[in-house]
Amino acid sequence: MKQTTNSILMIRPVAFRMNEQTAVNNYYQKVLDGLLPATVNAKAQQEFDVFVEKLRAVGVDVTVVDDKEGSDTPDSIFPNNWISFHENGDVALYPMFAENRRLERREDILDTLEDKGFIIDNIMDYTSAEEDGFFLEGTGSLLLDRENGKAYCALSPRADEELFIEFCEDFEFTPVIFEAFHTVNKERKLIYHTNVMMCIGETFAVVCADCIDDKKERKMVLESLKGDEKEVVLITEDQLNNFAGNMLEVKGTDDRRYLVMSDSAYKSLTKKQIAQLEEHVTILSSNLDTIEACGGGSARCMMAEIFLPRE
Repeated sequence: MKQTTNSILMIRPVAFRMNEQTAVNNYYQKVLDGLLPATVNAKAQQEFDVFVEKLRAVGVDVTVVDDKEGSDTPDSIFPNNWISFHENGDVALYPMFAENRRLERREDILDTLEDKGFIIDNIMDYTSAEEDGFFLEGTGSLLLDRENGKAYCALSPRADEELFIEFCEDFEFTPVIFEAFHTVNKERKLIYHTNVMMCIGETFAVVCADCIDDKKERKMVLESLKGDEKEVVLITEDQLNNFAGNMLEVKGTDDRRYLVMSDSAYKSLTKKQIAQLEEHVTILSSNLDTIEACGGGSARCMMAEIFLPRE
């Protein structure tokens, strides 16, 4: 299986704001004081549009679907949490922690992709786990090393171990399970999504190893990556707080490799880290300040990779 794709799905927001339902365990979210909701949404739309433009300019095939007016879906801009698309024609639908995020799942989006020539053979639906209070939020919770058949998961209230193992059995991935923490008000709290602290590219990985407090687990994760001949670029917790872990490698024109991140992530990197990454990829960054502040997610969360076969 290939690790990266040229095709991504992105959802343009219509009612973006800080989602109070996710803020209980996403400590990156903030209310922007003095800004009306309409202003916040307009700023997010502007950031979104510029971001899409930059991706398309380098040849990334971006399918943009507008969120639905009147739906209470403030986090719809982050589709990678509720859906994933796989090379064998499978689509996975995931159980979401926040009730209003469950409203983001839309069948018409699958119709849109089929209209574009993508082939969907089978839907793996894990959403019934919501009824029992178990969650696994897509490629936010799961970090897939497709080429090496491994799936990395930092357990959290939004990433259930048994569900993760079920996914790995269904999709034939070897599970790599650990816990990752960050400091919030001087307390170590579980990081809500794996893709905040880690990114896996074709030939490299970006990891905040300092988040993996258990030394055995930390060693296991790093050895797993290095054993697959990934160059590991370590980031600090401060860089993680600037969304430096929330990156995604995509393909542009002529299969050129790009590492996509926010401006804040890029600015937090050292010259040495940038040089390390540029040995592998061309860096593409965009200003996502409003989206990061209110949504508590960044560039990677906004892109759902499409690996589906095409007609």
